[in-house]
Amino acid sequence: MLFENLLRTTKNSPIISQLNEFSIFTRKVKQYTRKEFIQLSAAAGAALALSACGAGPEQKKKTVAGNVVKGDTSKGSTPHGEDLHLDLVDKNDNRYDGLRQGFNKRIDKHPQVIAVCAATNEVAAAVNYAREKGLAIAVKSGGHCMEGFSCNDDGMVINLSKMNKVGVLDGNKIKAGPGCTLGNLYDSILPKGLLLPGGSCGTVGLGGLTLGGGYGLFARKHGLTCDHLVDATMVDGNGNIHNTKDDAELFWALKGGGNGNFGVVTEMTFETHVAPTHLQAHYFKARKLTPERAATILQTWMELAALLPESCFSGFVLNGKTLNILITNYDIANTQLPALLNKLAVVMDEFRSSKVNPLATMLRNYYGRPGPLNFRNSSAGYFKGYGDIAGFITLIFEHIMATPGMIYQVNTLGGKINNTTFASGSSYPHRGYDFVSELQAYWDAPGQSQRAADATTEILKLTEANGITRQYVNYCSMQFSNWEYAYYGDNYGRLQAIKRKYDPDNNIRHPQSVKG
Repeated sequence: MLFENLLRTTKNSPIISQLNEFSIFTRKVKQYTRKEFIQLSAAAGAALALSACGAGPEQKKKTVAGNVVKGDTSKGSTPHGEDLHLDLVDKNDNRYDGLRQGFNKRIDKHPQVIAVCAATNEVAAAVNYAREKGLAIAVKSGGHCMEGFSCNDDGMVINLSKMNKVGVLDGNKIKAGPGCTLGNLYDSILPKGLLLPGGSCGTVGLGGLTLGGGYGLFARKHGLTCDHLVDATMVDGNGNIHNTKDDAELFWALKGGGNGNFGVVTEMTFETHVAPTHLQAHYFKARKLTPERAATILQTWMELAALLPESCFSGFVLNGKTLNILITNYDIANTQLPALLNKLAVVMDEFRSSKVNPLATMLRNYYGRPGPLNFRNSSAGYFKGYGDIAGFITLIFEHIMATPGMIYQVNTLGGKINNTTFASGSSYPHRGYDFVSELQAYWDAPGQSQRAADATTEILKLTEANGITRQYVNYCSMQFSNWEYAYYGDNYGRLQAIKRKYDPDNNIRHPQSVKG
């Protein structure tokens, strides 16, 4: 969720536009067909980084009994001023099914009402309405939560898809709404020469990505998305509006403390970097693998990945018995990379490199498919190195190879993600790990879902039994036995204090939200 999910090689996975115009980087290899070529998309983080639900055709806002509230707002207060009419969507509205659907088709929840909000005061009014009606609140910016926590049954969903603007401020800072998608973000700021490090899938909502951490192609050089947050506006569980400038502890919590916990973030300001002008991608493939050979390649890849320049990102993606490895690089003049690529090519069957293309052009290749899919994806653990998984990784690969539609992916972290200043200023707790893994399962027919669910459960039990207990909150799963520690580590108690302060009645909640 996605994001951050960069390589897909199954027909049921998020498919992007076909890659084109590749040159052989080293030795001559068999020519790929268009279908064979590596299919790329992103998540993240993310949380699955794919399509946000559209708001559907415009309809006249309706006044529901009890939802006339006062409209203007100020810090730390509830709405006041002129009357404000919420756009509330229920099951009788033809927008309802589109608005409640996230990217994960296996999630089928039916909220009592969906509040489509376009401004902070509307969000505050929606929270007050939900409180008056006794409705649990779920928050949806992009709709990519792997367990569907951005929707609920019989409660209220606050839909932020209309809060999608992005603007450039003085000092090359940007201000963006939580419903701004990564595609919209990059298309808006890259032409201005600015970069906010984030995931790659174009339809991921910036709000969810940031609140869970947010990593991608640029994180090893610059840090996580949340590390670039400098200011945020949030509506708390009582309908009051706050700014992080007034509470350093809230600011800390919003930088990696997860989604749907303390309030509804409605505006974010970020620092940016000068955008690189070009990007190149390198693709490796191995076929007809045994679990043992796949494990040997993984060890080699992890050893080489630790040596990659910070301008590089890499993903290891095992789909059945076929392995794809991606390495991206935007420091084209780097002289260290070719030797590492050649060492990896020795243990793989095929190796190609893209042309050096403009960054914006390359990123659009990874924006992903806009429609929902049947899937069960989750984090599968953080690792410091191959030694963390050496004792059981072949067993995982046996499951992957025996279950059609399953993918095991490992992505690079490290670099500036491990910056001590970033660590002290944010609640993201997994700075010391150089790799994060993700388990993915896709299917077409509903009858295939149980097989995927059983295999997913077995693999997650196996990883936990072998001491892999830290997980990425944007890749959430109901299978984690101690999700509080898995997502937040020793920071959970501190996050609980934030919850008690800003949402003491637990109005904003989902099955794995922080408990006060």
